[in-house]
Amino acid sequence: MKAAVLYGKEDVRIENVNACPLTAGQVRIAIEAALTCGTDLKVFKRGYHAKMIVPPAVFGHELAGIIAEVAPDVTNWKTGDRVVVGNSAPCGDCFFCNNQQENLCDDLLFLNGAYAESIVVPSRLVQKNLLKLKTTTSFRDAALTEPLACVVQGIEDTKLRAGQTVLIIGSGPIGLMFVALGKHLGCIVTVAGRGETRLETAKKLGAEHVIDVSNQDLVSAVNAATSTKFDAVIEAVGKPEVWEASVQFVRKGGTVNFFGGCPTGTKVSLDTGLVHYSNLILLASFHHSPRSIRRALEFIESGVIRADDFVNGDCPLSDLPDLLRSMAAGNRAVKTLIRVRE
Repeated sequence: MKAAVLYGKEDVRIENVNACPLTAGQVRIAIEAALTCGTDLKVFKRGYHAKMIVPPAVFGHELAGIIAEVAPDVTNWKTGDRVVVGNSAPCGDCFFCNNQQENLCDDLLFLNGAYAESIVVPSRLVQKNLLKLKTTTSFRDAALTEPLACVVQGIEDTKLRAGQTVLIIGSGPIGLMFVALGKHLGCIVTVAGRGETRLETAKKLGAEHVIDVSNQDLVSAVNAATSTKFDAVIEAVGKPEVWEASVQFVRKGGTVNFFGGCPTGTKVSLDTGLVHYSNLILLASFHHSPRSIRRALEFIESGVIRADDFVNGDCPLSDLPDLLRSMAAGNRAVKTLIRVRE
């Protein structure tokens, strides 16, 4: 079958790979929808992800499809089932799993290979994070489940609630999902980001204010746009300098979530007086849990999150390497549907 294989920094190739036979507990999904992701772009630019993928390896992790084959011992799934699967599953036995922090599991098992005609789902993921779709749920919508689950995790960690003022820094897919869920919760949302299409999408999703930071630095742009501080700030960019700036926009006693993951080895410098005397709550959210995966699918199947608001292009699998290079150069696409069968 055709699949995208990551070999290293900015080196993704479309190749014919063998479809592996199933072993105990596994299922094979014929992929009907695969989406590009900011994390995949980071992996493409850096050539690896210490936790998720080590090249050479099949690539991509946001998908939905139809079960095409089940191992003989699998009895609760059948061919033809319409499904979405998370990109990882916790072990269920470690300290963190036993303390309801499955996103921090010491033995997270990751799944890659969404940019392909089919994918084999390991037994642990079949047991913990394979979910059946309603007959009315489109595969394109369902493929948003994994990134949305990370946002659900971030919102719950931040304890967002109705009436709060929230600044979301970053207008990429994750930032826009924070806008949609923040608005759904009843928050008053401001977005600081780049890209005309993305900022227009933020308005459409419910942002009351948008701040275009394309032509000035973040601090100057935000300070020029508002004189008030926010109850909560979500950093959804993943740059050390943006982490440092984030604490300047939150009120006393407010919360900053450093959601965007920065490159390995980078450091930040914070004003200790500001953090201490303003009694700031600083936290970071990583990944998702089986609970947030299920909650994300509920938001999708109830119509709160729709692919039409996030997927603004499509591309054949053969053109994926060029698309990734275009994304790395800053094409400002939100999400792109990859057509895995041409």
